[in-house]
Amino acid sequence: MRRAVLATTGISTLVVSLLALKPHQAPGLVGMPPRSPTASSSPRTPGTSAPGTSTGTGKFTGEPIDTRYGTVQVAVTVSQGRITSITVLQAPDRGGRDQQISSYALPRLTQEAIGAQSARIDAVSGASYTSQGYIESLQSALDQARA
Repeated sequence: MRRAVLATTGISTLVVSLLALKPHQAPGLVGMPPRSPTASSSPRTPGTSAPGTSTGTGKFTGEPIDTRYGTVQVAVTVSQGRITSITVLQAPDRGGRDQQISSYALPRLTQEAIGAQSARIDAVSGASYTSQGYIESLQSALDQARA
């Protein structure tokens, strides 16, 4: 009887402790502001663009971003304020694993960025450093397009 009480108490304490933990955050994403909802409180007129989208036309090269595993740099093509294509100019490629991660993550990041029409995209699981570098380089290219 005493063992059952001790086991139940121990398990309950463990469950409460685990539930009190905060979710893990990727190292490269610590300190980033949380994403704001896509809905805006101010009404948009047809001629204005959403926050985070570009208004220029042309090809804009983002800053090269050094990550733990190598440099990431992208170029974005914008037409009439819409992202039409993204080209990866530099990606981590120091070893086989870096190339494998890049070949997996970069197409997904590109697809998501074109779908979102901004740099406010989710990181790819298992490629947090590459994802963060991609997002920062893309944002710098979009900032140039807005200027």
